[in-house]
Amino acid sequence: MEIKGKLIIIGGAIDKGSFTEVSFDKNVANNLNFFEKGILKKIIKESSLGSESRIEIVTTASSIPAEVGTEYVRAFDYLGAGNVGVLHIQKREEASAEEVLKRVEKANVLMFTGGDQLRLTSILGGTRFHKLLTEKYINEDFLYAGTSAGAAAASANMIYQGASTEALLKGEVKITSGLDLIKNVIIDTHFVRRGRIGRLFQAVVSNPGMLGIGLGEDTGLLVQNGRFMEAIGSGLVILVDGKQIKDTNLTDVELGAPISINNLIVHVMSQDDKYDLMTDKMEIFDKSTKPI
Repeated sequence: MEIKGKLIIIGGAIDKGSFTEVSFDKNVANNLNFFEKGILKKIIKESSLGSESRIEIVTTASSIPAEVGTEYVRAFDYLGAGNVGVLHIQKREEASAEEVLKRVEKANVLMFTGGDQLRLTSILGGTRFHKLLTEKYINEDFLYAGTSAGAAAASANMIYQGASTEALLKGEVKITSGLDLIKNVIIDTHFVRRGRIGRLFQAVVSNPGMLGIGLGEDTGLLVQNGRFMEAIGSGLVILVDGKQIKDTNLTDVELGAPISINNLIVHVMSQDDKYDLMTDKMEIFDKSTKPI
């Protein structure tokens, strides 16, 4: 099945004060780090109508939706995209309201903010909103963009709990269903600074048919046709491939015991590198050919 839509999934912002649910400067320019200026601009560029695209900010995951939604509107406007609205969906019944569905139908981009990914899936999963979102992604030149929680929820399987320091102890990582827009992967965010490599290892050894994707801060992936991934942003994307695992003690040890894994494959992507989910082939971009 050919997928006409695109995904931009983002690991989250690296510095405090901007989109981190802490505080915001009244001058939006002071809040714009590389994440906003680089990746939000990429969202505008990849959308079907560019700066004229209708963008809806979905704040469901956030604990301070009004503040975060307003900040995104200001940021997109600063970057030249003024046709932006905010969808504050906080209850399941709101996700099936006709007014909400009409706005989703007209949207070229849905941008899902950070926060708690379990709020996203428990409030939106299985609703008319979710069904319409999936149909638009498959059938239209439509862009799903998500940062932090919004990125983690994009896959069919989603990590929703697991402390980084305890992640390689059996049972410490909790996985549930995501929004199911991208198959055979599991996504973790804020990956580098929060040291989440161990919990992605456990997620993959438990589900070795899936590719683990660890998105660093200020970093993301552009996914086209449901298979072609391109690294964007200033940091790193870590890919964990469990298909070639030779042995593990996962099923032999008790809950809370350390896990051993033999022959887990790890790839590291940086800006402009590409990966094909169908062939499991990575292409490192030749930086010497990029214009200065």
